[in-house]
Formats: sequence, structure tokens, C-alpha cells
Amino acid sequence: MMELSHSLTLNEEALAQLPPAKRPIFVFEWLRFLDKVLEAAHKSDIKECQKQLVAQLVGQMNESPGPPTRKLVARCLATLFSVGDTFLLFDTINKCNDVLKNKDDSPSYLPTRLAAVTCIGAMYEKLGRMMGRSYEETVQILIKALRNAESQLRIEIMMTLEKITAGMGTAAGNVHKDIYKAAKMGLTDRALPVRCASALCLMEMTKHAPFMYTTEIENLSQLCYRAFDNSNYDVRCTVAKLLGFVLATTQNPPKEFIKGNSKGGPVKLMSLDEALTVLLTGFLRGGNSFLKGTGEMIKGSSSVSREVRVGITQAYVVFVQEMGALWLERHVSTLLAHLMELVASPKAITSHVEAVYSRKCVNFILRATLGRMIGEKAQAAACKEITQLIIKHMNTVDVSGEGTKDGGEGGQHVLVCLLQELGCLMESLSTTSSTIILDTHLNLVDAVVAVLLHPSSAARLNAAWCLRCICLALPSQLHPLITRCCDRLDALKSSPEAIAGYSCVVSALVGCVQKTPLGIPHMRGKVLFNIAEELLRSASQNSRLSLHRTQAGWLIIGSIMTLGVGVVRGLLPRMLLLWKNSFPRSSKEIESEKARGDAFTWQVTLEGRAGALASMHSFLLHCSELAAEDTVRRLLLPIEAALLMLSCIAHIVKQYGQHLKASTAMVRLRLYEVLALLPPQSFESHYTSILKLLVSEFTLAESGANTTTSLLRSMCHADDSVILGTWLHHTHHKAIEDQLQPNSASGSGALEHDSTYLYRPLPEGEVIAGPLPLGVAVIDASVVLFGQMFPLVANKHRLKMLNLFGDMIRAAKSQRQEAVQMNIFTAVLSALKILSDNKASFGQDDVKKAATALLLGGLIHPNSTLRCASGEAIGRMAQVVGDPRFVAELAQNSFDKLKSARDAVSRTGHSLALGCLHRYVGGMGSGQHLSTSISILLALAKDTTSPVVQVWALHALSLIADSGGPMFRSYVEPSLALLLELLLSVPLHTAEVHQCIGKCLQALITTVGPELQGTNSSVVMVRWSLLCGCGLVQEHPEPLVQAEAIACLQQMHMFAPRHVNLSSLVPMLVKKLSCNHLLLRRAAVSCLRQLSQREAWEVCEHALNLAQSSEEQDQGLAMTETGLPGLLFGLLDTETDCVLVRHVHHTLTSMLQALATSHLTLWLTLCQEVLTNTVESSTNDGNGETGEEIADDDMVQIHTGGDPDPHPTIPPRWTTRVFAAQCIAKIIQECENSRAHFDLALAREMQATKLKGDYLVLHLSEVVRMGFMGATSDSDELRLEGLHILHLIIDRFSHVPEPEFPGHVILEQYQAQVGAALRPAFAPETASHVTARACEVCSAWICSGVARDLNDLRRVHQLLVSSLAKLNKGNTKGLYNESAATLEKLAILKAWAEVYAVALKGVNENEKVDGDCDEDDRPESDSGLQSSEESLLSLVQPELVALSKSWLAALKDHALLSLPPEFSSQLPHDGGAFYSNESIENVRPYYRSAWPPMLYAAALWLSSGGFDSALEEEEGDASPTASMGTSSSASSPVKTPESINKDRFYLLLGICLEWLCSPVHSDDPERSVVCLRSLETLLSSHWPAKLVGPNSSLTSEIATVMHRQVLSSDHTDVHQSAVTVVTLVVKAAQQTLDEEKRKKNKHKEEKPANQECEGCEADLLGEGKESGEINTAQSLVFTALQVCLCTLVRHKPRLAPQVVASAPSLLAPPRHHTKPHQLDSLLASTVTLLTTLPDLCSPAGGVAILPTVLYLLTGVLRECGSKTSPSSNTSNTPTLTSVVLDALANLARHPYARDPRSKDQWCSLLQSALASIIDLSKTCEEERITDEVVVLQGIAQLILHAPPSVSRPHNLQYPAINLFKMATQHQHFSVRIQCIQTLESIFSHTDSEISTPYIHALAPRILEYLHETHTSISTLAELQLITESLSAMELLIPRTLAEHRSELVGVLVGLMVGALQDTNRLSSVNQPTRQLHQYALGRLQKIGPQYPQEFRTVLTSKPELRLRLEGALKGQQEAKSKVDASLAQDSVQHQPTIKLKRDFSNFALKT
Repeated sequence: MMELSHSLTLNEEALAQLPPAKRPIFVFEWLRFLDKVLEAAHKSDIKECQKQLVAQLVGQMNESPGPPTRKLVARCLATLFSVGDTFLLFDTINKCNDVLKNKDDSPSYLPTRLAAVTCIGAMYEKLGRMMGRSYEETVQILIKALRNAESQLRIEIMMTLEKITAGMGTAAGNVHKDIYKAAKMGLTDRALPVRCASALCLMEMTKHAPFMYTTEIENLSQLCYRAFDNSNYDVRCTVAKLLGFVLATTQNPPKEFIKGNSKGGPVKLMSLDEALTVLLTGFLRGGNSFLKGTGEMIKGSSSVSREVRVGITQAYVVFVQEMGALWLERHVSTLLAHLMELVASPKAITSHVEAVYSRKCVNFILRATLGRMIGEKAQAAACKEITQLIIKHMNTVDVSGEGTKDGGEGGQHVLVCLLQELGCLMESLSTTSSTIILDTHLNLVDAVVAVLLHPSSAARLNAAWCLRCICLALPSQLHPLITRCCDRLDALKSSPEAIAGYSCVVSALVGCVQKTPLGIPHMRGKVLFNIAEELLRSASQNSRLSLHRTQAGWLIIGSIMTLGVGVVRGLLPRMLLLWKNSFPRSSKEIESEKARGDAFTWQVTLEGRAGALASMHSFLLHCSELAAEDTVRRLLLPIEAALLMLSCIAHIVKQYGQHLKASTAMVRLRLYEVLALLPPQSFESHYTSILKLLVSEFTLAESGANTTTSLLRSMCHADDSVILGTWLHHTHHKAIEDQLQPNSASGSGALEHDSTYLYRPLPEGEVIAGPLPLGVAVIDASVVLFGQMFPLVANKHRLKMLNLFGDMIRAAKSQRQEAVQMNIFTAVLSALKILSDNKASFGQDDVKKAATALLLGGLIHPNSTLRCASGEAIGRMAQVVGDPRFVAELAQNSFDKLKSARDAVSRTGHSLALGCLHRYVGGMGSGQHLSTSISILLALAKDTTSPVVQVWALHALSLIADSGGPMFRSYVEPSLALLLELLLSVPLHTAEVHQCIGKCLQALITTVGPELQGTNSSVVMVRWSLLCGCGLVQEHPEPLVQAEAIACLQQMHMFAPRHVNLSSLVPMLVKKLSCNHLLLRRAAVSCLRQLSQREAWEVCEHALNLAQSSEEQDQGLAMTETGLPGLLFGLLDTETDCVLVRHVHHTLTSMLQALATSHLTLWLTLCQEVLTNTVESSTNDGNGETGEEIADDDMVQIHTGGDPDPHPTIPPRWTTRVFAAQCIAKIIQECENSRAHFDLALAREMQATKLKGDYLVLHLSEVVRMGFMGATSDSDELRLEGLHILHLIIDRFSHVPEPEFPGHVILEQYQAQVGAALRPAFAPETASHVTARACEVCSAWICSGVARDLNDLRRVHQLLVSSLAKLNKGNTKGLYNESAATLEKLAILKAWAEVYAVALKGVNENEKVDGDCDEDDRPESDSGLQSSEESLLSLVQPELVALSKSWLAALKDHALLSLPPEFSSQLPHDGGAFYSNESIENVRPYYRSAWPPMLYAAALWLSSGGFDSALEEEEGDASPTASMGTSSSASSPVKTPESINKDRFYLLLGICLEWLCSPVHSDDPERSVVCLRSLETLLSSHWPAKLVGPNSSLTSEIATVMHRQVLSSDHTDVHQSAVTVVTLVVKAAQQTLDEEKRKKNKHKEEKPANQECEGCEADLLGEGKESGEINTAQSLVFTALQVCLCTLVRHKPRLAPQVVASAPSLLAPPRHHTKPHQLDSLLASTVTLLTTLPDLCSPAGGVAILPTVLYLLTGVLRECGSKTSPSSNTSNTPTLTSVVLDALANLARHPYARDPRSKDQWCSLLQSALASIIDLSKTCEEERITDEVVVLQGIAQLILHAPPSVSRPHNLQYPAINLFKMATQHQHFSVRIQCIQTLESIFSHTDSEISTPYIHALAPRILEYLHETHTSISTLAELQLITESLSAMELLIPRTLAEHRSELVGVLVGLMVGALQDTNRLSSVNQPTRQLHQYALGRLQKIGPQYPQEFRTVLTSKPELRLRLEGALKGQQEAKSKVDASLAQDSVQHQPTIKLKRDFSNFALKT
């Protein structure tokens, strides 16, 4: 039906058919359609129906439309007249005027009047001066209507007047005064939305009516002050905008005004000072200034209301924003001076709370302007201004000694404001601020330090805070500053201010250590503790200083606790003693204390105890792992004493005066904080006394003040922000709006309330610590502790407390009652939260009843916060009780109340209670009440008389929909109908109702969920209604409501992305990014983040379209060609909200991942712009001061030409630049999927052929430049990212060749940049972590081999050499923690280790290349490479001795640090070579990342001469080794070189095995490979082999670990290395065994030395001894066999399927793809290892393992043969096959095969192997081996090398012969060739017994073939076959008996002569035939001389052969002489032009 609404004119028939309820939405849809169509329509399109349209629209006006409908009617009318004809325009205006003239005041006529007013406004706004003179009458009618209009009409009239003013401009000047009068009345209207509308109207008028900012300015400002009184947030924002805008206009009037002004008389404009004074007056006097005392009479007091102050504060910000950033940069000093005057005024600081609020206001102005509007350079200039002001103020303090009270008071607050802003600026500038901090002319740090001696504590505390910020910005200042302050503390012991000030700084600075990357030296903690202890000890010596010393001592101790376990562990015993001594030990002592002392000593005592408890709290917070049971027990003694003391303190306070109250409260606060961190069971015995204290605390039993807790709002659910108003926390104005929150001290936080906040960690998002006033803080702490303890106490106590709460509430009256009730509810809520978190029960029925009674009372409290808390508590309680009956009772109670109650309070409370019950019990638990709840809430939501009830009811409905899940599905349609009805009728100014409707829509979308994608009619209808609802919510002008609309669309996109129109959504979101409201920006970015995860490309496209379409509109954020990403990067510079920044980061990252590779240029350009913008502006800065002057001059010059932009964009801040650098790194990583990005030739080719595509390698110079700029910037974070980019570039591009210069790589041209980028990182003042990162880049660069030339290498190498000096020094510059030195030293050693490994590898490879020179493919490049690596070694060589010792020492450290905690006693007491004991925890991660390269380097060094050098060293010279990984005890005797080597070897071996054995490490293959390579390197060296070999348990241990590697790793490299290590271990064991055998044989030299007996006795030394039993637990052979089996089976599962089946998960094939050549070499080395194993055994042992060995060998042989085609074998695995065949041969000729003790079994096993190999070719078809050659070769190996008895049996011989026979007739020539080659080896076997049967069987076959072959052959394969057959037959001649020999020669000669060709025809035959001719002729020439007798006989008997042979010989002779002649001819023709002195013509002959 709704489709019918999409027509140009209203379809009235369709409308009439609809039920009345649906008509408004039909009309609304038609208007929405019409609105879109008219925008795009032409005049001609609508000419026909314009009259009807106007009539229909005017008709709709009379149908009493709702707010959205009337807005659309008005918009459509205005568009219609602007597009079409205007002939009905005046008629329409008259109709509207008539409606307004109508006297009907009834509510039913109101919507029509509203519609008429809206239409007038829209037409004036759109058509402007086309409206002619009609405006005069209209304005009069409107102003007349205002007089007795209802509030909605007043709002609408004011908005229309604003639009008339805007549309008519200066033309309507004659009515401006009338409108102004009306708006002035509106500004102080009791209806707050009217004030907003009036303010906007006046703001519009300011643009056109000069009197607004000239003559009327004072009156207007007064009006604004009055408008702020009793205002809400929206009014304050709007009126502040008006006031700020008007004042800014006085400074910056419109151009027309200036021109007009010159003609008439001069109209004076305000000066800047006057404009600022207007604001100052408002701030200090409010609306009273010009009324001469009447204000006092009206208000009853002269203080300015806080609302006015907050409003004026916002006006200040608006004023500065309107003036622009450029203005601000020039007038910083003026603004600062003015604001300081404001905060120094006595009127601003009438009380401490007022002073805190005033300071907050001033700081808010400074943060919003200096903090957000200007760039870093201008911020630095502002810091200088602030510093000058601080110095100026401090000078006055010293002179007058705080002369007058007022001046002094003001002065301290001025300093507080300046110091806080300075601190915030410094912290935001981070390390970029170093230039200002180190500027000696400015002495910024000195200026702040001077404030530490200020008499006021607030100033001192804020100076400490400011110094903390400075040290966070520049951590290198931290330790020097702490040292300096300690010295000053020592020097100024007698000044109370100095003690207080410097102790504050020390505690603040120590507190920020944990936030700095490198910390402070460890000893500093102990030194500070000594100072603090001394202060506490000396406190009693001097009464004037005792209080300050006590406070200072405990403050410093509290801060030391933040340094963590490492520092505190050693101090704990002293701490416990101090704590114990601060409190009385027994009740007796307490009594005696009471008896003595006076007010002062009690104050000192109480402060001291509060301090002790504060340090205890800090200890428990930061060192919780030290709080073991014993420690807690000892802590409880002082705590018990504190409890005892507090129980009788009231008497002392009474006795000595009320001023002790604060100190007692402080003790209580500290006690509660400590108890909240202790395990509750530890103080179980004191529950009652503690609970008494707590309850009396928050029920205000002891206190006269009505103090309330600040926690109530945060205890409520975050979603209740609509009713609580907590959304204000998410606006930019939170800092000042907090002051206006009722019942909360949240805006009054200040450091002077609690100095421990100097060192406490800040909550996220907070910039300045703001502890609440003591009274509030104590109550907060008591509430939190009560919440923790309530679940632990018995039922009777719970009941007692709950009853007591009820009594207390009833007993209190009015305001006090409210305060008590709030505190109690917060405490109960806190307890319920913890009960539900711990799943604990609530207690018996009486406890439930008491709690329910208490909470239900709160539901009908007039205070909305209390009602909200009660609802929340009831929900939580139902959750905790978990009893459906209980839930039913609560729900029924609310139903009954809601049905009967008429007052808004109980309706709101009970409707929320229903919502909360559903929220916490969930849909299923509350299912039976669902329909009742919903029907009641829907009814309440229709109650238009009370918007508050609507808000609460809708909020409850959204909670139910959220929690109802699928059960709510059936209520979606009725709820949706109601929501749409409300959206069309609820007035716009009740924004909260709309906000709740938005929340309900979200809940409904979630309920329907993925069903929204459906197509059936009901779903389509629901979806349409939901989208329509979203559209209506989106139309609302209020930002909060728009944010809800965005959230709705976001939900919609999640479930039904196809139905959300991105083309309209994305532009809307982009526009919202520039709005002022934080919540709306958050919503927009959050939505963009979700969209960009799915559809990044579309989002960016739509955003770009917006940029192109809206160029004429002035957008808040300028969209450039970089599109949305560029816009978001810009947002990062202005946003301070951490949530929003995080979302922007995520959005950009999603876009980058989706688009970076396809839009590479765009992204790189964007990042480059961000990175270069500031870098360039800061580099050509010249010398600070002069640079700025020049800049100012530039500005002036520009000003004279054309105006510069007053609102220039901020240059990117350092955080944004860091993110841009991270983006570049991500782009490089994203490009890894395509090879063209890293191959210049390919990239160019792709560009040329495909004419598109953008590749990273083409932008390399830009990327290098960005890395360079990052690495050389002034921000440490950015330097780290820049170095990371360079590292990535070197990794990815170091091997990319440069196509234009063959033999060179592309990176060679960037050597200078890399060197220059690295150099600053090695400067002495650079922080350690930056140098460490630079070392990584250095080693990567040197190892990459890019720099070929020694001189080029030297640049970077020199940096590493210079860094070596740091290894010898104790600590780095003493600025940072010892762990920083460790980090740097390990990075240096790691870099050198990597370089050394590459250098050695290069040398070894070059030796190989020299060994086989013929493989030199690229001579010029190889020689270059070679020289570079040789030179590399020459560069490392000089440092090697020192380096090797350091590597070994570092490895020893690593080994010690990786011991389990139970061995910690074995660690050296004075730390390791590169770490100190205190920094153990910090350095562990550094060692963990650095050890692998050092391990490998140490192994390389030891194996390439390190072991030998130790042996060569003089014994006396072994002392230095103590430091390098041998012995740690100083007194140990000098070690022998042997033991040094042993220690070194076992150290390295231990590290390798520790890593390889750990189950955690198996997923890090790279490190495993390093360990295995190191083991290989070590074991391949001679000395370790000698050490390992004899140690059988060690060898089998190593082999077992390798077995584990093979099983656990999926990487072939790991397997390969593991097998190599086992091979080396086996080799070492073999050498040892051989040595032992040799020794044994020496003893028995009398025995004959034939082979049989040589090893008789000695052989039994091998594994298996005589019995042949191998002990599997300790056997190296067995473990090695396991390694071989697992390696083979994992890569070739078919070898032994039964083994794989036994452990399928362990023996699964590796997941990673293995290259064939890698796999083959792995299998080959495994097979080789397998074959060596029998050598380790005795004869019997050998026999025991032989079956396994042979089984695996024959299996591998089968795998070698089972290729898809026989031809592929030749190319693929010749190596593997030959290795297997060699292995078979080795086993066949093994000594044990002929040893009498084992030969029988050995031979029978060989026979089995032979049988298995023969069987390979017989197995059924699918398993059939396809490559016969492999089988034949295998058989041949056994026949040839095994004892004759193996192959003799007929059942083996005949099948073998048959196989050969079949092979000789194989269809493939290659098989036949290889078969005959194999036969040749058998034929020539020396033992005729073996060869004869084969000769008999196969020689005839070969002869037969030779006879059959025709003399002409066509292929080379045939040729090869014939030649091989002939040579095989030749072999038989010598073996034939002499009498038969001539026959055989005859046959052969006949065959060969037959192959000869006629000499004349030789040139015409094919190549193979010619070659056969040559071969036959050659062989005949050889055979003739060998067998002359037989040869002669044959030739004489067959003359034709002779003739043919002679012809061939003659032809050969002739051909030879021809060749000689032609050679001679050639040499004559080609006489060289350069005559050589020596004749080389005989050269060839000589060689």
C-alpha cells in the first residue's frame, strides 16, 4: 500500500482507503518522496500539477500535522516555489497569515498554527528577497502572536523570525528592531527551548544588523548573563555561542559594515580588552553589574550562580574559536593575562570550592583553545609565554612575602592554572618538547621548580604535577630532576615549604616512572627510602617541621611502592617495621596516648598514621605479589591498632578541637582503602567494628554536613544515561558541566584534597589528577568497602543493617534525608553488584523483605537519580535471589502501582523497575510478565501530557526488548506502530523522548535480527517501518537524537546491509564528523568503522562524491582528493577523546587493508603528506626565536595582499605522524601477497602490458624517504616507527635486482639515506630503546649485502663499532634503569652476532665457489659479493676476541635467567655480566629476544678456532674468562683450558636443549633451527666431538631431543637439522668406538691381523655386546633409528602405514609445503645416517637392527621407483636413488656380513631384502613399481656386493634373471639402456660364480637384439642402446675360454663392421647412424690390437668385412687430411691486424 504514496501529487483515493491510524505515515512517506523529487525537478516537470500540489500541501497544513510532517510540508512548499512558478506564492503566504490571525486558542488548532509558522519560515529561508515587502506584515503578525502563544508556538515563531532575518538579509533592516525586542524577551523565557531559539535568531541577526555589535552590545551581554541563570546544557551552549559570536563580530565586523561605516559617521567598535571585559564581568558579577544593587535584592547574595560561570566559560571558548587559530597564536599572551586576571579576582575565589570551580573554568578555556586549536609549534610558543608568566608571578611572591591576603590567594590560583596548562601542553608534545625544555634562555624547569617553595600547598602540588608531565614528555629529565630535588631536600632541611614542595615533586616523579619506557636507576629507590626514613625519624626533633616532615616521609614512601616488586622486595622488612612503629602496639598504649599530648601532637600523630596507611595502600596496589599470608598478618597489627584508635577518637576530637576532624577523616579514608585491597577473610574477626564505622560513615551519623557519595551515577547501568543525564560526561564540556551536577562533588576535584594522587595511576582518559574533597572521598571509600564486605557477613548482621538503613532514612528530614538515602542506596547497589558477580545468595526471607521494603521506597522518591538507583537495585536483587516467585511478586507490585498511580514520580519509578527486572532476570526468567509489562509501558508511552513518563516508559520498553530476545518478536509490530505514531506527533523540543524512541528502534532491530533480510510481506513491512523510523529520528535537530539514529542504521546495516542506502548514509556520516557534539562524532566514526570493515571501497567512493558535489557548501572539515582517509587523518589532530581516536585508527586500518594495494599512490601520498607537513615546517625553522619573528613578518605581508585563512588546518601532531608511519609499515606488509610489488622488472613489465597497476617498488624512493624522516624526527615514538619502516624495506628489497645495472641491487642507491637515518640513533643522548632498534636495522643492512664496497659498509659499521664502547661502561648515562643498559648492550651484541654469522657464511660459500669455479654464472656480481663478505669478516675480525667473550657472558646470563624460580638461590648475588640483580624481571624479555643470534655466533666462533684458541692460551691468561661464561665465583681457582672449553660447550649445549625441550617453543621454528644449526656447528668441530662421543647418556639424550623435534615440528628445515645433528652425534660416538677398538687391539697384537679376526674381541664393544640385546632406554642406536623412522614416515607415510596408524597425530605429514629438492636431501641424509648405525653395534647388535634398516631402505627404494612416469625419475631423484643404492651396497659389503658370529643371520636378512626388492616389481597393479630400473639397480647392488651365498639360491636367482630379461625387451629405450648398464657391472664381476648364470641367460638376448637391429638407426636412444650392448658383449671376450674366443670376436667384429657406412654415403645419413659408424670404427681399432690372432682369423675368413673396414679407414684418413688443410687455410685468411711479438702457432700442439 505504501508504494502508492510515491507519486508526485497525493493519491487521495488510496489515502481515503487507509485506516485513520495509518494515514499520517502515508502522508509523511508521500512528502518524503516529494521532497526528494522536487530537489531534482525542472520547472517544466511540475508546471501541470503545481496548482494542485500547492492546494494539497496547504490542505495538509490544516490537517493538524505533527512536527516532522509540518517541516516537510514547509520544505516542499518552499522548494516548489523556488523551482516552479511563483504565481501562488503570495496567496499561500496570505493563507498562512490568516491562520495566525485566527483567534482560535484551542489545543486542537495549535498544530495548524505551528504548520503555518513553519511554512512561512521555510519560504523566507529558501526564497529570500523574492518574497518582496510581505515580510513587514508577516513579522508584525508573528510578533503579535508571540504575546499569548503557547511555548511550542513561541519556539516555532522565534525559528521563523530567524529564517526571515537570514532570507531577507539587510533588506529587512526596518523590522530588525522589532525582531530584536521579541528575541530579547525570548532569551529569558521560562521555557528553555524558547531561549535557544531566540539566541539563534539573535545570532543570525548579528550578521545583518550592526546595532547588535555596536550600540546594543552591553544590553545583549546582560541578557545573555540572565539567560544562563537556571538554564540547561542546550541553553548554555546556544547562548554562549551567541555571546561569543557577537563579541567576535565586534573584533571582526562584516566587510559591508566597514564599507558602510566609512560613508556615515564613525561608529565605535569595541576593543579587544573591552570585549574580553564583557566576559570577565559576566564571570565575576553575573547579571548584577549594571543593576546597581537590585541584583542583590533579587538574588539575596552577591555570588554569581555556577550556571552563569559555566555559560560564560563556554562563551570564552566560542569567542576564541570564532576569532580563529591564527588570531589565537598572535594573542596568546593577551588571552593568558586576561584569564589570569579573572582567576586572581577575589570574586572568583570566595571559597575554596568556588576557587576550584573557577580554576576548572579557566583550565577548560585553555585546554579548548591552546590544547586543541593550534599546532605543536604554536603550542611550544604558548609554553614559553606561560613560563614567562610563572616567573613573573613568582617574582611578586618573593618580594611581598604574600603581602595582602587577597593578592596571595589569587596568586596561588593563577599559578595552579598556569602550571596545569603547562603540564598538559608538555605531555601532549612528548619528546618533541625537548627544544623548549633544554632552552637555557627560558629555563622552563627552573621556573617550575621555583614554585615548589611557594607558601601555598596548591601551587606546590601543581608544580609537582607539572614537573611530572615534563618528565613524562622527556624521560631523560626524570632521574636528574629527582636527584636535584633530593639534594635540595637535603640542603633546605629547615624550611617547611621546601620539605613539602620537594617531597611532592619526588613522589610525583617516582610515581610516573612506571609510565616511562626506560625507568630510573634501581639504587634511586633505596636512596629515596633512606631520605624518607630520615625525614620520619627526625620529625619529632623540631616541632615547626614535624608535620611537614611526617607528611613528606610517608608521601615519598608511598610513591616508592609504585616502582614495583623489584625495588620494594629489599625494602619490605624496613617498611614493616616502620608501619608497626607508627601505631600503638596495644590497647594499653592507646590509653596512655589519650592521657598525654595536645592538639598539635595529635594532629602530627594522625597525619603520620594516615600517611602510613596511604603507603600501605600503595604497597598493596603495586606490589600485590609481595603481600603473602605472613606479610598480611604483619600488616594487620597496625590496622587493628588503627581500628582501636578510631573507636575512641571522638573523645579526643571533642577535647582538642574540631580541626582534628579532617585528620581523623583522612585516617578513616586510608583505612578503608587499605582494607578494600586486603583479602577480606584476613580481617574476619573485625567485621563488626569495621561495618559499624562504615555504616556510620555513609549514613552521616557523626557528620552534620549533608555530604553525598559521588559513585551513585557510576553504580547505575551505563545505558540509563538518558534518565540520569550522564551523557554529559561524553561531551567536551564535561570538565565544567560536572560543577552543575546535583548531589555530586564530581566537578570539585583538586590535588590539594589528597597529595597521594601525585603518584597514583590516572584513570584512562583523565588528563589531570582530581581527587575529590575529603568528605566525599571518605564516603566513597566506605561505600566501596561496604559493598565488598556485605556478601561476607552473616544473615543477622545483614538484616540488622538493612533495618537500620530504613530507620535512618525515616528519621532524617528533607535534604538530609535525600543525602542519607543516596548514600545508602549506593552502598546497597555496590553490595548487590558484588553478590551477583560472585554468584552468592542474598539470605533468608526476612533479609529479602527488609531489602525490598528499603528499595521500593526509593522508587517513588522525587529525585530521579534515586529512582533510577532503586530500579537498578531491584533488578540486581531479583538476579541475586534468582527465585521466579520473588520476581513475580516484584513485577505484580509494580503492575498494581502503575495501574492505580497518577503521579509522574511513581509512574516513572515503577516503569523503570519493570525494565530493570527484565534486564537482569533475562527474557526466559521473566517471560510470563512480558505481555503485561509491554501493554502497560505502551500505554504509558502514549501519555503526551507528561514527557518524563514517556521517557521512562520508553526506556523501560527498550530494556525489555533488548533482553526479551526471540520472545519479544511477537510484540515488535505493535511497539513499532506506537513508535512511529510518537515520532510523527511528539514535539521536537522533548529530545529525550526521541532519544528513547531511537533506543527502542535499536532494540527492535536486534530482536528481528537477520530475519530483516527476508522477503515475505510481514518482514518487508517491518523493515520498511524500521527504516522509516530511522529516517524520522535522523531528521531531529538534536545531536544526541541523531547519534541514536546513526546507531539504528548501524544495527540495520549489520543485519540487512543491502537495505541500507550507503549513498545517503556515508555523506551524512562524513558531515557529522565536523559537528561540535562529541557523542555524535563518536557515533559517526563508530558507524564508519563498521561500514569500512565490510565495504571500504564503497564508503570511500561515496565520501569522494560528496566532496565533488558540495564544493560550494562550506564544510567544517575540508574534503580533498585524499578523500575520507585524508579527512580521518585530519580528525586525529583535533580529537582528544581516546575512544574516538581508537575508532578512527580502526577505521583507517580497515580501509588500508582493503584498498592500500589497489590505491597505492593515494595512500602513500596521504601518509607522506602527514609525515612531511610538520617535519618540513620544523626543519627550516632556523633559530627558535628568529624563526618565529620571520613567520610573523610573513603573516603581515600576506595580510596586506589577501587575508590569510583565520582558521588554518593544524599541521599533523606527532601522534598522527606515528600512526601514519605505522600505516606505511602495514602497507608494506599488505603488499607481500604479490611478487610484482618487490620486483622492479616485473612491475615495469606489468605496467607496460596491462597499462594499469601500481607497485610498491616504483615508490621505493618515497617509502625510504618516509622511513628516513621518521627515523630522524624529534619524537622517540616516531623514530622507532621510522626505523621499523627501514628494517622492513631492507628485509623486503635487499635482493631486488636493478634491471638497468645488472649485478646490482635496487637499494644500493639509498645507502646514504640509510646511513644518515641511523647515525642520530647512536648519539650519546639518544634513549636506549631507540639505539637498540637502530642496532637491529644496522645488522639487517650489513647482513643484507646491499653495500658491496668496503667504504660504503664502513659508514654503518663504524656506528656499530662506536657502540661497542657501551659494553664496557657500567650504566648508560645514569639516566635510566639498569635494564635500559641491558637492552642496549644486548641489542649491540645481537647485531654483531648477526653480522658475524653472515660474514662467516659468505666466506664459506666463497670457498665452495672457488672449489667448483665452473658454476660461476654471474662473474662480476659474484666477485663483488665475495669481496664484500670477505671484507665483512675483515671488519668483524678486530673486535672478535672481545665480542666472543661478551657473547658467551650474555649467553650465560640468559641461561641463569631461564632457570625455574625454585633455583633462584643459585643466581649470582651481584648480578650477571649485563644485568643487575634488581632488574632481573625487566631484563628477562630482552634476553629472550636476543639470545638466538648470539648462540649461533658463539657456536661459529668456537668451532672456527675458539676451542683451539682456549687450548693455546697460556694457563695464566685464563683469568679474564671468569667474566665470560665460565665461572662466577671470584675465589675459584684458575681453570685449565680443557675445563674452560668444557664449560663453554655445555653452556651452549644446555641453552639449545633447554629451548628444544620446552613444549612452549615448538611453534617457533626459526629459533629451533638456530638452536639446531648451532648444535650442528658445535658438533662438527673436532674438540666437542671428542667430548660428546664417550658420554653415552649425553649422546642418546641429544638424539632423543632430535626425535622430539622431528615429531613436534612441521618444518622440513627443522627435520633436516635434527637429522644432521644425530648424524654428527653418531659420528662422534663412532670415532670413540674406533678409538676404543684400536686400544683393545693394541693389547692383543699377537693375533694375526686378517680381517676375520681383527675385530673379534674389539667388535663386542659396540651396542648389543655379545647377546645382541639393545637397551632401548639408553641406546643411541635405538634413538637414532627412531629419528630415521619418524623422519621417513612423516614425509613418506606409505613406507610404514602401520607405524603412522599407531600415532596419526604425531606422524601426520607436515602442514607446510616442502620443496622437492629439500625433501630429497632430507631423505638422502636420513638414509645415510641409517646405514652408519650398524657400525656402532657389535655383530649381534648389528643383526638386531639390520631388519629395521633394510625394511626402511627397501621402502625408500620403492618410493624412489614409484614415480608417475619412468622418464621423470632421471630428472627428479638421481641423488636419492643413488644414495639408497650406495646404502644397500654398504650393508651388503659390511664386515659383519663376513664375520663368523653374524654372517649367517646377516646374509639371510640380505636375502630377505633381495626378495623384497624382486617382489617390488611383482606386486599387484596399483602398488606396482613403475620404474624397473630402480629395482634392477637394487638387485645388482646386492648381487655385486653381498657374499655370494646371498644371491645364489635359485628362488632368488631365476626371478632376478627374469626381471633382467623383461627389461631388455622393455618398450622404453631408457629402461633397456640402464638395464644393460647394470648388467655390464654384473658381467664384469670378479667372482665367476655370480656372473656366469647372468651371462648365460642374458648375453644371447643381447646378441639377438644386435643382430636384429638394422644398420640404420634414427634416434640417439637407439644409438646408446646399441653402443651399450656392444660394450657389454666386449666385456665377455676376456672371460670366454680361449678356444671359443675367436667365435665371439667374429660375431662382434661382424656386428661392428655391419654398422660401418659407405664412405661416400656418410654425409647423407642421419646423425645417430654417423655416430654409430664412428663408434664401431673406433672400437674395431681398439679390438684389433687387443686380440690380433682372433681378429686376423675373422677378417681372412670373411673378405667382405675386410673390404668394408678398409674403405671406412681410408675415408677416415681422407677426412682428417681435409680438416687439417682447411685449418691451415683459415689461419692464412685471418691474419690478425695487431701483430703479436711472439708466435703462438704451436701452442695447441704443445698442449
